[in-house]
Amino acid sequence: MTTVPQLWTCRAVVFDTDGVITDSARLHAAAWKEAFDAVPGVEPPFDAGEDYRRFVDGKSRLDGAAAFLDARGLGLPVGDPDDEPGTGSVCAVAARKERIFVRMLNEGGAEVYPGTVRLLTALHGAGVRCAAVSASRHARDLLARAGVRSLLLTVVDGNDVARLGLPGKPDPALFLEAARRLSVPAASAAVVEDALAGVEAGRRGGFGVVVGVDRSAAPTGAGDLLRNGADLVVNDLAELLGPGR
Repeated sequence: MTTVPQLWTCRAVVFDTDGVITDSARLHAAAWKEAFDAVPGVEPPFDAGEDYRRFVDGKSRLDGAAAFLDARGLGLPVGDPDDEPGTGSVCAVAARKERIFVRMLNEGGAEVYPGTVRLLTALHGAGVRCAAVSASRHARDLLARAGVRSLLLTVVDGNDVARLGLPGKPDPALFLEAARRLSVPAASAAVVEDALAGVEAGRRGGFGVVVGVDRSAAPTGAGDLLRNGADLVVNDLAELLGPGR
């Protein structure tokens, strides 16, 4: 399998969290669906599959809310980051989504993908440095609950984004910060992403390998990831283990 050496020759691998390590992308999509459906004038309604993939996946809450609402031509004011959850501004819709997501997370949590755990364990055993990134402030909690935090040398999450003023994907800032913490140049590292904005960020950041993970049911899912910057696409990360691993 020609894709395996591409990953295993890298000195470090930076994983996206939601949809790559944990199935929390499902919760994010459902939370966005509930938040957007409350906004008057959203037509057609938000699709938790295709609209999530195209407009909000991998982005910060504010960027994702703005992208979708602009696509529906609503022209809501941006508002203030301190806006209460609601529907009157982009910030209010983003805050509403955050409240819904926290509720869903507390009600059911998120599972970890077994194939990802196998790959993380194998990379850890081989001495390949691994990190996780996420635009969400909940990433560290998700990774701890999933039992994989010890396999990651560092995590760059939404709290770091706010503290360091990092721009969101498709800007490569999150991935580059993770590589910096791992003391590995981007060209010697890989990015693993399921979002279109994420694979674009990996390509723009100059990473040696960009792996797309297609967990969508979209017929164009793999092709879209390749067109946006992925070098190769898999459905499950266990495909990258190779014989004997």
